[in-house]
Amino acid sequence: MTAEQPSVVERLGGDDFLAQTLGRSYKVVRGDATSTAGLFGWDDLNAILAVHRLESPRFRLAADGTQLPTHLYSRPVVTRRSTVWNQLQPSALHQQLAQGATLVLDAVDELHQGVGGLAMDLERWLRTGVQTNLYASWTSTEGFGVHWDDHDVVVVQLDGAKRWRIYGPTRVAPMHRDVDSPELPPETPVAELVLTAGDLLYLPRGWWHAVAASEGQHSLHLTCGMQSTTGADLITWLSEALRAQEGVRVDVPRFGTEAEQQAFLRALAKLVASELESPDLITRFAASRDATERARLAPSLPYITAAPPNPDLRVRLVASRAVLDSGDGATARLIAGGEEWTFAAKAEPMLALLLDGDVHRLADLAQAAGITPAQAAGVVTELVEGQVVAIGAGQ
Repeated sequence: MTAEQPSVVERLGGDDFLAQTLGRSYKVVRGDATSTAGLFGWDDLNAILAVHRLESPRFRLAADGTQLPTHLYSRPVVTRRSTVWNQLQPSALHQQLAQGATLVLDAVDELHQGVGGLAMDLERWLRTGVQTNLYASWTSTEGFGVHWDDHDVVVVQLDGAKRWRIYGPTRVAPMHRDVDSPELPPETPVAELVLTAGDLLYLPRGWWHAVAASEGQHSLHLTCGMQSTTGADLITWLSEALRAQEGVRVDVPRFGTEAEQQAFLRALAKLVASELESPDLITRFAASRDATERARLAPSLPYITAAPPNPDLRVRLVASRAVLDSGDGATARLIAGGEEWTFAAKAEPMLALLLDGDVHRLADLAQAAGITPAQAAGVVTELVEGQVVAIGAGQ
């Protein structure tokens, strides 16, 4: 996507989407081929399949809700070191796809810079983890039948056309680890629509749907799955946070008297209730989730020691939910990837510049902070060692 094109976040509606649509209903945003031009295409897919040893289930074929055996489109190869991997056979792959199989590639955001950038944009906006999978199909055969997902999704149609039948939910907020399964969907969908190149679709978790390339042309689309943040997650986090309290750390009085057991439960209930009544509990929970998010893998070769003070050095933050705090005015505190750094306050402008996730020249970072490139390189070195920043050679 070019800089002039509206981002997926902008097209979905930004803050209005968060307030009115997220978790409530599906949304379709129409576009055209220019809306997603340059994001990902067939040449990108061909290149990934050609140079990566992708094993099932990360790379797989599916038809009628069933995953196809890998021997139908690959063959085992024994290396000189006696390891075995399944080598893709293009002609066999083509045959299976022509017969109705859907091609699935999980976590393509880890394999392609543009898709990785899309995932990080969504992560910064939604403050949650995002994994982007790719789907390609050629026939009206449904790869997965009528099904629901345990996470919200944003679908980006890249090429061709895909028909979606949407049935709605039959259980409120179903989970991966749940106590019950949703009831079966109704026979008649609540919506039936066709996505063409450039269109977007948002679908909340638990909404039954079926998808097929039934429009007489092939289809290529991305599905960005969003990690859910549920009440169960908050309770789990709270149980960890409450370990600071003696009343939580002590043994449950399994062999105590009834009075002792009741006293223990009352004390525990008081601790939990106090936290649940705290007006900033959700804010603290969300901040903790942001602070402990996993940074994306990004080595900084050839720079294996300190970052050189090269003004043209390219620097990028690879933790999409980093938090910058300058509360006391004397220091700048960066929290990212489960780590925390405290720098002098004059470093704050360069850290703020990095938060957008774009690539920045070391000279621009130094200029923003009013420091020398060598001083900026020292800050970058610490963040590279913490695995939340990546650097590369100047262009």
